[in-house]
Amino acid sequence: MTIEIPKEARQEAIASIQRYFAEHMEQPIGNIGASGLLGFLLEEIGPVIYNQAVADVQERLQARVMEVDIEVHEEPFQYWRKYDKARKK
Repeated sequence: MTIEIPKEARQEAIASIQRYFAEHMEQPIGNIGASGLLGFLLEEIGPVIYNQAVADVQERLQARVMEVDIEVHEEPFQYWRKYDKARKK
């Protein structure tokens, strides 16, 4: 699965890579180089981040599903208990 990012985010990422190179590396990187580096990172490292995010979401959803029983549980056979309570009043 190829990881794609929106055009605006891609442009911001390229600008961020260029700024990083300008401030932290001995030689700047151009637009084409930054775009290539971004493509490499998305293809090579992106899946690790993506898979971890999916695993985190699965864990959270599983925890929520486990709580559904508590949130929506109803005791069965309550009609007569309610009826008897009402009669005693």
